[in-house]
Amino acid sequence: MSELITAELVDLDLSAETKSEAARSLAERMVSAGRVTDLDGFLADVAAREAQMPTGLDGGIGIPHCRSEHVAAPTLAFGRSRRGIDFGAADGPADLVFLIAAPAGADDDHLTILSSLARRLMDPGFTDALRAEADPAVAAALVRGEEAPATAPEPAEAATEKTATVERTAAKPFRIVAVTSCPTGIAHTYMAAESLEAAARAQGVVLDVETQGSAGFERLDPAVIAAADAVIWAHDVDVREKGRFGGKPVVDTGVKAGINRPAELIAEARAKAERGEISGIAEDGAGPAEGTGGPSGPSGHFGVRLRTYLMSGVSYMVPFVAAGGLLIALSFAIGGYEIAGAKSVADHFVWGESASWAALLNQIGTAAFGFLVPVLAGYIAYGMADRPALVPGFVGGAIALAIDAGFLGGLVAGLLAGAAVMAIQRVKVHPTLRGIMPVLVIPLLASIAVGFLMFIVVGKPIASLQNALTDWLNGLSGSNAVILGVVLGLMMCFDMGGPLNKVAYAFAVGGLADPTPGSLKVMAAVMAAGMVPPLAMALATTLRRSLFTRTERENGRAAWVLGASFITEGAIPFAAADPLRVIPSVMAGGAVTGALSMAFGCTLRAPHGGVFVVPLIGEPFLYVLAIAVGTAVSTALVVVLKGMRRTPGSGAPADDGPAVAVAA
Repeated sequence: MSELITAELVDLDLSAETKSEAARSLAERMVSAGRVTDLDGFLADVAAREAQMPTGLDGGIGIPHCRSEHVAAPTLAFGRSRRGIDFGAADGPADLVFLIAAPAGADDDHLTILSSLARRLMDPGFTDALRAEADPAVAAALVRGEEAPATAPEPAEAATEKTATVERTAAKPFRIVAVTSCPTGIAHTYMAAESLEAAARAQGVVLDVETQGSAGFERLDPAVIAAADAVIWAHDVDVREKGRFGGKPVVDTGVKAGINRPAELIAEARAKAERGEISGIAEDGAGPAEGTGGPSGPSGHFGVRLRTYLMSGVSYMVPFVAAGGLLIALSFAIGGYEIAGAKSVADHFVWGESASWAALLNQIGTAAFGFLVPVLAGYIAYGMADRPALVPGFVGGAIALAIDAGFLGGLVAGLLAGAAVMAIQRVKVHPTLRGIMPVLVIPLLASIAVGFLMFIVVGKPIASLQNALTDWLNGLSGSNAVILGVVLGLMMCFDMGGPLNKVAYAFAVGGLADPTPGSLKVMAAVMAAGMVPPLAMALATTLRRSLFTRTERENGRAAWVLGASFITEGAIPFAAADPLRVIPSVMAGGAVTGALSMAFGCTLRAPHGGVFVVPLIGEPFLYVLAIAVGTAVSTALVVVLKGMRRTPGSGAPADDGPAVAVAA
């Protein structure tokens, strides 16, 4: 195995001024070392990861990282900046920058090395040694863990206080089990674990952490969980096998809180334990009971929980729609719309005929679409009551298809399945039956209940409502279609990836389950409006650079690609920094684009793709025109509004001041 970092991958005088410049400078060293095969492709993957969530950490650390198919071997490059570079950390710019490059299929050994680095970044002795080192070779050895920096001696007062704390809790130490996880599973997962462990040691708390990272995870011993007084979940992705932690106080938060506020989380866990707050997660692993969700564990009022349940189903459904929709759209582009009536390729396929290939793509896409409603229903139920709800959810979704209840039927079936499982979980059973409850009894009884309700009680009314909605969409014309386009455009641009955006997108995607001319127009309007915010911000930063900070101008360059790819979240950094000017501007442009798309009669069978699926769009030139007009409207408004706030002599925004870096 090649070394993760060498002297050639260390820059102790990093001159970059922005995070994208820093990533490029360090990535160029990786290319020179033969570790990265495509510089621009790799940097695009880094930027996409950065858009999800800032990678700056308190203490002057930046850790841009990603998995990429352009990485030949797991690699780490280190740069040290004198001025500091803004990576979005709350306490200011970073002077220590670690660029982590993992191949798309990185093995566990290398991911373990990366997690070890993430933990050591929490050690002040390690970071102080890196700041003081003048030899790149020694710095590389420090990062590899071959040189152990001396930890600064603990002040006598602190040591005395810690000893006293330990003595006070020696009789019966407070015990916590924790789970940490992040979307990439390379850095934040392990940093949060290290930070929590350090805070626990300082408070005399016994803490065991399960890191659910990319290298897999080793489950905590059930005996350790049973002995724990409280649980901390610091996660940005689902905690796996939540049922193990049932019946204990749970602190549920994001992974960054585990890194930045570990002492507060431990204090909150203590307080919950003292108050006797017990979670409603089923202790037998059958899933959550009352008051909890499934993997995401939503809390709060009913509306918040309902939205979380629905978004759980939509998030699992979208990949099926994306794959199926793009395949069907490609089949029409190759073989025309009549290809939908072709014979099965299992019975008739000619290798040299384009029609056969078009039919193959169409039938694969149609098969993928066949899962849309069952997956939606199954994972709504899963979001409510975990794995035992999957079977009744999928069954309910299949019944919704059978009775022509469509997308709405899938929504209702998922909610009914989740509710049925949660109701069954409330029933107290003998301990000897607990083992078969989640795999046999609950799926059986809940499937019967959902099947009865869907076939006999609610299925037909929902099917009638679905048909009425379809007829309404098909009948949209003139002012009615334009008004719907305005509403959808406003929703797509208001929170740029948030709940309203997702509701509008889910409405459009649902129409693709049984496509009609009206539903295809809705899908086109939604995607067009969703492209406007990042494109407008990119254009504004190009035309009036003086109105934006250096960081915003850097984000503007990335926003061209994000907007063209229908990633509305590319405008979030601008909205976070100046919401009162940016949000109304992009909403106006989105409304114009949505209205024009509907008025032009543009249609779209693919649920995603941005400009890359324009050839597959009905009325493609008018579609591009609608996007261009909306982008121009938003750009003009944001430039005017930002220009009005400047007084004579105020100058341009400070380039070197901290800028807000927020991602979805």
